[in-house]
Order: sequence, then C-alpha cells, then structure tokens
Amino acid sequence: MTAVFTIVMVFVMIACILLILVVLSQNPKGGGLSSTFGGSGTQMFGVQKTNDFMDKATWTLGGVIVVLSIFASVLIAEPTSYTSPGQETTQPVGTEQQTPVSPGAGANEK
Repeated sequence: MTAVFTIVMVFVMIACILLILVVLSQNPKGGGLSSTFGGSGTQMFGVQKTNDFMDKATWTLGGVIVVLSIFASVLIAEPTSYTSPGQETTQPVGTEQQTPVSPGAGANEK
C-alpha cells in the first residue's frame, strides 16, 4: 500500500509542477504565448488554439491533482469498524487488557 501511495504522490508532484509551468506561461491579460508566436494585435497561425490549449491544460491538471489527492487520502485511510449501540466491541486477538499494577505491590509478597 505504501508503494502505491508513493507512486500517487509522485504523480501529484509532477502534475503540480506542470500546472505551475502552464499558469506561468499564461499572460494575465489574455495574451500568454500568443504574443510570442503571433504578434499582439492579430490572431494568426493558430494562436487562439494555443490559448485554448493552455486554458484546457490548466483545468485538466487541476482536476488531476484533485482526483489524485482524493485517491491518496482513500489509500491512507484506515478502515474503522462500526458497532451499533446494542453490540459489544471486541478486541482483536493478541491485545489482552492488563490490569495496572501499583509500584509497591510486588515488594510486600515475601
């Protein structure tokens, strides 16, 4: 289980780094990579497709991170046993309750 959890966390880290790169390559005013490839005023040679790709990549990577994070939390969750109010709880085998012994109890038995 820990190997699967480690692999999922590696994928989360990769998705986070890719998301950072995609967000940093976008221009907050809507230009982004389009100003680098096609100039500032005209939409030529598929520059609009570049902006659409960046927008879709941002949402996709964000969704991947959310899904992988939920999957990772399911992997590390320990199953709990449900007992109804009328049932007794039983202890697992090998976990016997021991009564506490006071420190001076063994000294008086001579």
